[in-house]
Amino acid sequence: WKSGIVVHIGWTTREDLLFIQDDGTVLIHDIFGTFKRHFSMGNEVLQNRVMEAKIFFTPYGSGVAILTGAFRFTLATNIDDLKLRRFPEVPGLQHPPTCWAVLVQDRQTKIVLANGKDLFILDNASCRAVTPPGLGPQACTFTQIAISFNYKRLALFTDTGNIWMGSSSLKDKLCVVDTNLQTPPKQFVWCNRPKSNNPSVVGIWDKLLLIAGNSKETIKYPYAVTAKAVMALLCSQVKWHLERLIKSRFYQDEDVHLVPEVDGVRIISSSSHEFLHEVPPACQDIFRIASMAPGALLLEAHKEYEKESQKSDEYLREIKEQNLLFEAVEQCIEAAGNEYEPEMQKSLLRAASFGKCFISNFPPDTFVKMARDLRVLNAIRDYTIGIPLSYPQYKQLTIEVLIDRLVLRRLYPLAINICKYMKISEFQGASRILAHWACYKVQQKEEPDDNIARAINNKLGDTPGISYSEIAAKAYECGRTELAIKLLEYEPRSGEQVPLLLKMKRSQLALLKAIESGDTDLVYTVVTYLKNEMNRGDFFMTLQNQPVALSLYRQFCKHQEPETLKDLFNQDDNHQELGNFYVRSSYSNETTIEGRVAALQNAVDEYNKAKNEFAAKITEEQIKLVRCQFRLQKESAKTLLDLPLHETVSTLLLESKHKQAEQLYKDFKIPDKRFWWLKITALAKKEDWEELERFSKSKKSPIGYMPFVEICVKHHNKYEAKKYVAKVSPEQKVKGYIMVGDLEQAVEAATERKNESELNTILSKCTPATDQLIIEKINRAKTQILKK
Repeated sequence: WKSGIVVHIGWTTREDLLFIQDDGTVLIHDIFGTFKRHFSMGNEVLQNRVMEAKIFFTPYGSGVAILTGAFRFTLATNIDDLKLRRFPEVPGLQHPPTCWAVLVQDRQTKIVLANGKDLFILDNASCRAVTPPGLGPQACTFTQIAISFNYKRLALFTDTGNIWMGSSSLKDKLCVVDTNLQTPPKQFVWCNRPKSNNPSVVGIWDKLLLIAGNSKETIKYPYAVTAKAVMALLCSQVKWHLERLIKSRFYQDEDVHLVPEVDGVRIISSSSHEFLHEVPPACQDIFRIASMAPGALLLEAHKEYEKESQKSDEYLREIKEQNLLFEAVEQCIEAAGNEYEPEMQKSLLRAASFGKCFISNFPPDTFVKMARDLRVLNAIRDYTIGIPLSYPQYKQLTIEVLIDRLVLRRLYPLAINICKYMKISEFQGASRILAHWACYKVQQKEEPDDNIARAINNKLGDTPGISYSEIAAKAYECGRTELAIKLLEYEPRSGEQVPLLLKMKRSQLALLKAIESGDTDLVYTVVTYLKNEMNRGDFFMTLQNQPVALSLYRQFCKHQEPETLKDLFNQDDNHQELGNFYVRSSYSNETTIEGRVAALQNAVDEYNKAKNEFAAKITEEQIKLVRCQFRLQKESAKTLLDLPLHETVSTLLLESKHKQAEQLYKDFKIPDKRFWWLKITALAKKEDWEELERFSKSKKSPIGYMPFVEICVKHHNKYEAKKYVAKVSPEQKVKGYIMVGDLEQAVEAATERKNESELNTILSKCTPATDQLIIEKINRAKTQILKK
């Protein structure tokens, strides 16, 4: 060990080993002892040093709690997402607390500590004193605190030898037990299974292990007693049995360590590893002395059956008479899951199978699943594997996590065999195992990069669920950048390649991969990264070599960074686009007339450089229009700026500013037809019929007189419209008369033209009740046309 002084050692939920040093540095090693990384608990911890430390588990991950030399607590809830929290001071704490523990309640991490006879709960913002209910005068000084594995219960040991047990909120008392031991235990932990009604605590002294539960009696286990004495001692206690402890070795002078688990306590010494737990209900019912539980009777029935004894039938009859055969089978299956000896497991499962034969509708899934689970458990409990899980731990861990833990230990063959045996899908099982093997492979630095990349690809191929980017990331973590790049060549998803390439500072390759993917969002991501990492000149030169990226960046700048777009066009000498930029800028950015005109003039200069005479001429006309609009706007109450030329003329005509409108007509060479249309439309809209009539007589209309008729009818003035029908060309006179409602004149015009289709059109407009004479006139005219 070449690092600092270690204050505390412990495991994380990911099975990494943490070494907490006195300077606040936390070193993280993997399960094989290989150093992974380190982090610091902050400057305050560094200055005041670490007095005590604890590792705890939360829904967020593994956490670290530190007590400094200044008697302040610093805490990190999740070491993988480090956020340090400094807890408030404890009133009157001038020396280390007597005892303390970490408590997780309502997704908040708290500290429970005792300072003599005072008990406090600390959180992020406060420190409050609490008093356990029902402790009474027995309390003097709290010497030990134990919090259950699920953080729901709390136990206190006092210097008078009393144990207080209750809820972790310290609002409800469970019981108070007198141990008659005033010396504080070396360790003090909870020992209870899930959903148990008999929670208990375990304390360990130099030569004694003590169990206290929800009663006044305790179980004391001296280390150096004989097996016969232990049996007598345990049988004398009418408690939840300590079945596993009977078979343990005797520790004598060995140091013993207690490790609380979700359903019991592990007792670990230098030469043995025992598991102390409450005997599950099914095992109690079956193996209790003189038990008449259905499971016990079924087990005996099967034993007698194997002996070919008629007693087997008697036991079965007794179970059937009580209609408990279904329950008996379930008890045997459940008890088998909680047994550790394979022979006992087999006996119970055979008894369950024997009972199933007499039940017509018993579902087989429960029995088959238990048999499979036990085979897996027995395999991993073997000393060569060394994962002695209990059945409740196995169920809580799940088979998927167990596979991950086997893979973490590089037990690949066993992991694959379990996947096949438990029928775990290829995606969930084998792919994860192969991926982990590949991550292990990249750490072998003695092999060349090409050989490793080729070996990994030959082994993995296109296996579903395999992510080459994750393997490449592992290679990069190990300092093998070139190997990571080679592995990324096998990654089919560009979205996974690009982020890692950027992390490895291979931005050019990342840009190329992003463009090849066709994913514009990915290209934007790389371009943004390059912009932040490179100087402006190099960034623009990089984009010049990638037209796709350049085009996308221009689109981005067009909406987000117009000035950058201008710089791009300047660098490329793209005068046409610069002219377009100045035109857009004149209307989107400039607020003054001078600024707008200046921007448009810049556009004219750029268009001339680009030899685009049409664009330059049009822009000059726009400058002229803007100046005219600005001048006319001062004289008018209407807003004229930003209006098109024709709309400007229409607005002036509506304002009766005919001279100004005609001046624009002359200055901008508006075509005669267009100007006449604009003027008659404006005059009709404002219902200035006299001016409309004068205008029609001013000179020969370049658009004819039918538009006058139409515009008058449109504004519901047929009287004025009739004035212009006579001037309409012969081809359109019938249409004009119909529009103004003069059907008689329409008939005469159509008759003069001898146009039968026009007469039919007029006829379709007639109503028999009111237009009978006109209808007769039309019919006579049609007859004359047909005769000729």
